[in-house]
Amino acid sequence: MISLEYSKQFATSIRSRVLSEIKLNLVEIVFKILHMKYTAPNSSLFIQNRIEFSKRLKAKSIAIFNANDENLRSGDQNFIFKQNADLFYLSGIDQEQSILVLFPDCPNPLYKEVLFLRKTNEHIAVWEGHKYTKEEAFKASGIKQIYWLEEFWTVLHSIIHYSENIYLNTNENDRFVYEVPYRDLRFINEMKERYPLHHYERSATIMRELRAVKSEIEVELTKKACQITRDAFVRVLKFTKPGVKEYEIEAEIIHEFIRQGATGHAYNPIIASGPNATILHYNDNNQVCRDGDVILFDFGAEYANYNADMSRSIPVNGRFTKRQKEVYQAVLRVMRAATKMLVAGTIWNEYHEEVGKLMQSELIGLGLLDKHDVAKQDPAAPLYKKYFMHGTSHHLGIDVHDFASRYKAFEAGNILTCEPGIYIPEEGLGIRLENNILITPNGNIDLMADIPVEAEEIEEIMNA
Repeated sequence: MISLEYSKQFATSIRSRVLSEIKLNLVEIVFKILHMKYTAPNSSLFIQNRIEFSKRLKAKSIAIFNANDENLRSGDQNFIFKQNADLFYLSGIDQEQSILVLFPDCPNPLYKEVLFLRKTNEHIAVWEGHKYTKEEAFKASGIKQIYWLEEFWTVLHSIIHYSENIYLNTNENDRFVYEVPYRDLRFINEMKERYPLHHYERSATIMRELRAVKSEIEVELTKKACQITRDAFVRVLKFTKPGVKEYEIEAEIIHEFIRQGATGHAYNPIIASGPNATILHYNDNNQVCRDGDVILFDFGAEYANYNADMSRSIPVNGRFTKRQKEVYQAVLRVMRAATKMLVAGTIWNEYHEEVGKLMQSELIGLGLLDKHDVAKQDPAAPLYKKYFMHGTSHHLGIDVHDFASRYKAFEAGNILTCEPGIYIPEEGLGIRLENNILITPNGNIDLMADIPVEAEEIEEIMNA
């Protein structure tokens, strides 16, 4: 017979454990709901991406993709995690410490596609939140063979000797320069120490070809990012007035982004009023917007890892001056003409040269260039570069400056920005306009066609 005191202690213990379990389960449920703000893309996207990637591998090849590092912000705090674009492209897995292995010719059919995930526990669930279960990871990726991360080297070692080539990944975006060795580079060194006699190949050359051409699902995700960006811009048009701070406008933008399920900003937003608009990558966003100035916006939403990239310029007080509108209309004409050139078969360098000629003509019309000086200019250093010093377009996708070849003609499925600008430091005025353009077999589609861009429409909304 159990004593009454023992019964009370036992009941208290059970109650404490039950409440603890309920609390843990509630935490897990909450984090399961919040695990992704966006609706995960259908796994068919990633299944097809793996099929296309595998087609391009040499016979008897294994390919390995790692998640990005969790980068230190300060002290014991990390920056918000951003998934490796190639790993996401091939798996749909949006979680740190993940590894994808593809071995199409593996003699054991169980290991043709394998995903390794961080194994969760009660501590991780409480402190960091929900992590993929194997069932959730299968639903997201379409990959059946899923193991915990601690099993990676054991599984890999059991199959890798049946391969001849090992495809490894690095960041080959030609705008990227690194100083600190990132996860992919460290992994390459470890692989070559463990398996020195295999032939090593670059996955990036395949990814460059694949990622540039967007599928229907990718186009829809980009459209969603553009739609959220549009709503944020209209919100800002109704909010802006003399005396507001640039960071107050930034707050309005991120409010709309998060409200609609965007992950956040696709890149650091530019809210550049007055002379700040002549600084191309200004993002201090800490000045007062003054009556009579123009604000240059460059921002975009990130949704399901796909990005929008929009630029607009608006008058702080809701009305452009005559000079501001002249410059604005010049930029808009260049954007309209340049957009027409974004078709399959267009050559990157030729396109930018033609846009430069359009801009040159507009700058002469604005009195910023002298036609006689232009006639004598060095073709290698055209004078228009003083007022329009950046390129007109870049590829857009999982990365804002997406991975693609600048030496390959544009083709159907490419999504490119179109973003001419005129920057006049002596007038404290910078104007840039930017839309996102999808190339199709029958021309192109402006994915931002419904975002206000005409000067009169902007003024009308601001003064409504």
